[in-house]
Amino acid sequence: MTRMVFCRKYKTELEGLDLPPYPGAKGQDLFNNVSKKAWQEWMAHQTMLINEKRLNVMDMGTKVYLTEQLEKFLSGEKVDDAEGYVPPAKTE
Repeated sequence: MTRMVFCRKYKTELEGLDLPPYPGAKGQDLFNNVSKKAWQEWMAHQTMLINEKRLNVMDMGTKVYLTEQLEKFLSGEKVDDAEGYVPPAKTE
């Protein structure tokens, strides 16, 4: 049976995550309120930010920045893009 959640980003019932993505209260909040679809989209966007902006994920400033971007992303606010990034063309 698929676990359903009311997704914070999409404002509808969608399939939930299999496990909390982080330990503690923050992870539990994400587990309870973020869909698998939204989380996968965030992971792709986060990866793009890290790669294109050449962020050091061991740096505390980067962690704060990515957490801020995550909150904006899940709230439907405008998030940063990498300057000059062109997404790959979709093939059909």
